[in-house]
Amino acid sequence: MKQNKALSLLGLATRGRNLVSGEYQTETAVKDGSAMLVIVAVDASANTKKLFTDKCSFYEVPVLEYGTKEQLGWAMGKGLRSSLAVCDAGLAQAIVKAIEAEAGS
Repeated sequence: MKQNKALSLLGLATRGRNLVSGEYQTETAVKDGSAMLVIVAVDASANTKKLFTDKCSFYEVPVLEYGTKEQLGWAMGKGLRSSLAVCDAGLAQAIVKAIEAEAGS
């Protein structure tokens, strides 16, 4: 299996303390302006997806649907995660690029 660059970058962001996860912390990061990118699992509930789509459009934070709850949690070395926020602009950009490259391949 090919190493997934986006998930590796999420692991890197976690180790560098540039990532928060879980609905409450992700929402707080969006509201306080520290979130540069929000990722919601493709298998997250419709309510969770709507919450972050609405919040992120209001606060002008890019939001992507990517990976499963299991993949996102695994990338962070934690349990299931349906939402997370990347709090570093450079890492957020790199993750978006990696996800776009993957979608294009």
